[in-house]
Order: sequence, then C-alpha cells, then structure tokens
Amino acid sequence: MVTQKDLDRINELYRKSKAEGLTSAELDEQAKLRKAYIAAFRENLRGTLETIKIQNPDGSMIDVKKRHEEKMEAEAKKAFENGN
Repeated sequence: MVTQKDLDRINELYRKSKAEGLTSAELDEQAKLRKAYIAAFRENLRGTLETIKIQNPDGSMIDVKKRHEEKMEAEAKKAFENGN
C-alpha cells in the first residue's frame, strides 16, 4: 500500500531530479517507490473493474469479470486445439 508519505517522497524526488539531479541511491529509491505506486494503482483498478456489471438493452446483467474469464478460457482452448 502506498501512503501519502510515499507519494510526497515520489514528488520530492521528481522535483529534485529536474532541479539538480539525483544520486544513485535516490534513483534506486525513486524506482522502488514508483514500482510500488504502479502495483497499488493496478491492484485498485483491477478491483474496480472486477465489480463492474453491464446492463444489456433487454435488462439482463453481465458480470464483466465472469465474461472476461469465459473469454480467456475459450481463447486458451482454441489455441490448444490449434497447437499453439
């Protein structure tokens, strides 16, 4: 989980990199913080997308996560049958 303190440090390192440059230790810290931020962002986005439901014109509901899993299984089965 990325805290506000981590976000502040990411921004501080960014500003310093533009103003005067970073040391190798600071570059490593910046990369680590950015990687953690991206992982948290993706996890949050995935959680949001997995809860989406789409309503068809006929009123039926489609669970996006279930639909995606079914589509991926069908593609894997097709690839297996084709020998890929």
